[in-house]
Amino acid sequence: MPKILDRLVSQLMNKGHSKSAAYAIATKSLQRSGNLKKGTQKATRKGKMQGKKTPSQRAKERAAKKSKRKPSDYKYNKKKNTVKLKK
Repeated sequence: MPKILDRLVSQLMNKGHSKSAAYAIATKSLQRSGNLKKGTQKATRKGKMQGKKTPSQRAKERAAKKSKRKPSDYKYNKKKNTVKLKK
């Protein structure tokens, strides 16, 4: 199982979804974003790279992509899996 899939499934289960529902939601979402190959649970090259990153790195990259800043401009909050601009 790809790491990125395992991580998303565990997040969905923590939010109250059953294991089977969490796998279905995660698989569809990751296939749509290009992290899993269509119709499978096999990771694409992008999915393998994302799976190697820490949650902090992924959150900083998401924020940087939206704001057109650098990931190093952000500070990570691991309890909420969010980032804020450094002061």
